[in-house]
Amino acid sequence: MNQNTYDLRLSPADLRLEVSAGTRLQDVLFAQGVEFPCGGRGRCKGCRVKVLRGYLPISPEENRLLTRAELEAGWRLACRHSLTGALELELAQWEMSVLSDESRFAFTPRAGLGVAIDLGTTTIAAQLLDLQTGNVLGVRTALNAQARHGGDIMSRVEHAMHGGPAELQRLVREQLGEMVVQLLEASASKSRSRRREEADSREIVSDPPPHVGGYREMKRVVIVGNTVMHHLFCGVDVAPLAAHPFEPKQSVRIVFSPRDLGWEIPDDAVVEFLPCLGGFVGSDILAGIVATGLHESRDLMALMDLGTNGEVVVGNRERMLCTSTAAGPAFEGARIWMGMRAATGAISAVQARDNGLTCQVIGGGEPRGLCGSGLVDAVAAGLELAWIHSSGRMANRKEIPLAGAILLSATDVRELQLAKGAIAAGLRMLTARLGASLEDLQQLHLAGAFGNYISRASAERIGLLRVPLNRVTAAGNTALLGAKRALFEAAEPWDAIAKRIAHVSLNEDPNFQEIYAEEMRFPD
Repeated sequence: MNQNTYDLRLSPADLRLEVSAGTRLQDVLFAQGVEFPCGGRGRCKGCRVKVLRGYLPISPEENRLLTRAELEAGWRLACRHSLTGALELELAQWEMSVLSDESRFAFTPRAGLGVAIDLGTTTIAAQLLDLQTGNVLGVRTALNAQARHGGDIMSRVEHAMHGGPAELQRLVREQLGEMVVQLLEASASKSRSRRREEADSREIVSDPPPHVGGYREMKRVVIVGNTVMHHLFCGVDVAPLAAHPFEPKQSVRIVFSPRDLGWEIPDDAVVEFLPCLGGFVGSDILAGIVATGLHESRDLMALMDLGTNGEVVVGNRERMLCTSTAAGPAFEGARIWMGMRAATGAISAVQARDNGLTCQVIGGGEPRGLCGSGLVDAVAAGLELAWIHSSGRMANRKEIPLAGAILLSATDVRELQLAKGAIAAGLRMLTARLGASLEDLQQLHLAGAFGNYISRASAERIGLLRVPLNRVTAAGNTALLGAKRALFEAAEPWDAIAKRIAHVSLNEDPNFQEIYAEEMRFPD
């Protein structure tokens, strides 16, 4: 071991790293999939690590945020420390799976290759497609490199406002460029291997041209994401998104050459970020609208994306309204006392049984935290058992034991109320503006990873869904599916669809606060 490096061991993955002395744990652990929800400012407990061997002193922020029992058990905040000696740490998070898309769709064949990218606040999914056949040739997923500066969009805006826009732009441009190159290299390698096998079977020794399945065939990259991701990637000022009325400075489709971005792909390829719809409603929602066919529907439909920000669209081919809601990150386990992302060790499902609770843990074993789907289930079960009142208050208790050492707190219940109340109010108000009621909605698409895994029965029990469950569909990653469809189509129709969608600012509606308060309550 070099005297300028230390041994860092991470469990439960049994990973060993050699790290330079003085390196911030935040920098090391982020590369291993650990999220820093508050951007490493010591304001939350999202980056908790437990010291199994070695020593980390207790910081003032840890004294404030962690209980005495947690500190004595060895729990610390990774963002507060650097490596000054050998350490073995247990992580309260681990790498999460990212929702991809395998849907088939009609398309007009084109020559060459294309890449579709869903640039999420937390995660990124990219797929390489053969534009002649529509086949997916490769997939890459990753945690957004910007997440080290905050887990939610307002943390990114805050970081950008305090001198960090260039850094956030550099991080995401480099990361996406590397993912595109990785996809192309993997595809070219597979193509060469396949051709060698075919040549060997014919007893012919030859190497395929290096461009086959690779760089020279690259034609187009389509990126979708929320408004903050659009602005940070494209170099648009985010200041208008930091204060009322939260309207973006620029919502249009923006086109780049690879040279503009410093990407090592053919310079005749086109890279474009699809247009935003207004406020915090980005091109990921536009892609979702096209993917679900909402813009072509005769019937009234709705699309809800329950990610780090909550977006809602209601409408049909005649008229469409969209809005973003201040749902907060509770659906992804953030700001929850023992919350974590949907990763190994997270309680992902809870059921009321025999006047008690049974829990399902991702990957099995001892639970390490509670993710969004588990939170919704836990509160729904608490309501069924009369442990939680419809007001959100707990009945004769401060916490509800779930499994192992994991607890559901009264503050967690309140966070869920705030999140689900905002989403439910948004859906109700947009529907009313169209002169309809929730009963008139013929289909409700739940988009994104959370929408894919949430129990619809639990969502109905807490009042998040007030639509008959047979009309509710888990739509998967509609942002990525829409981006793939855009690879085969001209850009102009997408711009035209975006102009047909009216953005609604709920805070400007005089009835919003009253409806929000009503929707925060749980159904009796």
